[in-house]
Amino acid sequence: MSEVSKLGFERRNNWVEKLVKSKLFWLIFVVANFSYPIYRSMNRELPAPLPKIAKVPTFTFTNEYKKPFGSNELKGRTYIANFIFTTCPSSCLRLSKEMEKIQKRVRGLGDKIALVSFTVDPETDTPDVLRRYSRVRMANPVIWKFLTGPKEDLKKVIVDGFNVKMGTKLPMKGLVDGEEVTLMDIAHSEKFVLVDGDGEIRGYYDADKTSIDQMMIDVGLLVNRMNTF
Repeated sequence: MSEVSKLGFERRNNWVEKLVKSKLFWLIFVVANFSYPIYRSMNRELPAPLPKIAKVPTFTFTNEYKKPFGSNELKGRTYIANFIFTTCPSSCLRLSKEMEKIQKRVRGLGDKIALVSFTVDPETDTPDVLRRYSRVRMANPVIWKFLTGPKEDLKKVIVDGFNVKMGTKLPMKGLVDGEEVTLMDIAHSEKFVLVDGDGEIRGYYDADKTSIDQMMIDVGLLVNRMNTF
């Protein structure tokens, strides 16, 4: 007589043990665990597309290496534009420093992104001057371009295309080493402009941390959508 018979009972597997031992259970478990993340990714709601504000007209200017550069070279690339001049006594240093930070943040995107600085003082900012300025800013020439050209052509693209201001050079009082001197300034936009690969303006951003962080999110959205569709 077996030990089980002597004791008067027989131990039976409960339903959990039976389920764990079932090959069908493990098949369903594995399929469900792999399928659910895929289902979620396919059915998640993406953020709404950024608005299309205006179309930047076709342009070609000269970069810091004396090469033509413009809409054709930027086609298919998301880019961030800003507006500076190298002798700027006020905001341009801050804007360029922010571009340096942006350059570091977008380096993982390769040639999907570009940074473009347009001079508002082309009479001073020749390609040679812009090249020296770009070196001071540690600009990667693959990502960050500096453009100059005929003043009226630049003004037309900047004012009529990007819809930002570009004034004329005027004297202003400023302090240099504690002494008041007369400096030349040009009224110009302090905004960053985000443009998609089709040349559509998708946003304007201030040079503060909150706005730039939002711009970085929007850059990611544009690049991802461009790669998806």
